[in-house]
Amino acid sequence: MPAAPRTAVDKALDLVEAVARAPQPPRLTDLAEEVGLHRATAYRVLVDLVRRGWVLRAGDRYLPGTAVLQLSSSAARNSLGALARPVLEALSERTGMMVNLQVPEVDRSRVIDVVRPDRLAMISRLTGEALPVHLFAGPLALVAALAPPDRAPYLRAVEVSGHPLTGPDGLLADIERTERTRFAVEYGRNEQPVASLARAVVTRPGAPVCALTLVGLGAEFDEARLPLLQEQLREATDELARILSGPGAPEVAEEPEPGSSRPTPSSRPTPPSPSTPASPSPEGPA
Repeated sequence: MPAAPRTAVDKALDLVEAVARAPQPPRLTDLAEEVGLHRATAYRVLVDLVRRGWVLRAGDRYLPGTAVLQLSSSAARNSLGALARPVLEALSERTGMMVNLQVPEVDRSRVIDVVRPDRLAMISRLTGEALPVHLFAGPLALVAALAPPDRAPYLRAVEVSGHPLTGPDGLLADIERTERTRFAVEYGRNEQPVASLARAVVTRPGAPVCALTLVGLGAEFDEARLPLLQEQLREATDELARILSGPGAPEVAEEPEPGSSRPTPSSRPTPPSPSTPASPSPEGPA
């Protein structure tokens, strides 16, 4: 299928992004070449961007404009990370676990913030990492909260990795369990002896905004404690959904079905016993 033609908005955003990421202020020729536009077309778009304050022209070079700087300042105050940070800190304090915040991307999720207690310093934060669905609880929770047609890119990426989609150990079974219980749980699939529990933050059905994940040693996610961790995680994700929806917004987060408070682990390894020693992990789960 041929690529869709670029709209005026596409061209403008391409140029704004090119100016913002340039290691030094670029010239018109540099920008036109980088974004794949004719020089005259790039110039016409840049004239409008300069007029609107998105780009600043200094001689024959271009810099980010005042509108970009104002937006960056506002975004820093009102970004998902800034709004979610108090929720992450409170959840980590209540549970003693590492907590991370993830957002969905094209075929996986990305960790954008982490609160890690000192006692879990051996577990990697994975901040900024893109995580595949079949190895981590966070992206699994996000995919399970998506409308089924929107799961296709994630399923394709897992299929390419060689992980099975079907069967009792396949991703589709994991998604079904997570969709039913609203919780994704992972025991050592990415790294022993670490486990994780995740839940999506949903403000509109079928379109999760992000996910919160509790990460700790597998022995701490045993049958006795898991229901309490689920309840604490549910309260945190519902609180974040309310914050993101604004005052007076209706509740949209769905509760687990009756009798499903204990999800079936998304991977088959038995949780490590309390005597299992913690060892440094370059790749902790999320």
